[in-house]
Amino acid sequence: QVQLVESGGGLAQAGGSLRLSCAASGRTVSSYAMAWFRQAPGKAREFVAAISSSGRNTYYADSAKDRFTISRDNPKNTVYLQMNSLKPEDTAVYYCAARPAKAYSTANYDYWGQGTQVTVSS
Repeated sequence: QVQLVESGGGLAQAGGSLRLSCAASGRTVSSYAMAWFRQAPGKAREFVAAISSSGRNTYYADSAKDRFTISRDNPKNTVYLQMNSLKPEDTAVYYCAARPAKAYSTANYDYWGQGTQVTVSS
């Protein structure tokens, strides 16, 4: 079983930056692909970014390309999402997810965190 805890959310101004962290426990996630999703009020949860178990491969939603960077530190069992040039439409609860596979995916994750709120003011 894998437990995921997100942190780093908060309030930011448009154009600003935030760095989200996802700490895993229960077992090492070095063999797990990881991802970030988000859910805005009244909207379905959507994929944001994913990273392979090794960290060598990443994939982004169009909304995140060129602004967000996903990375991981396997010895620390932690995944990050660096968010730059934030926009009000990035306001959402951000979730970390893990799946027991080397390759990333935009769906089909088995473990989820509780989420962290990101609010971007204009």
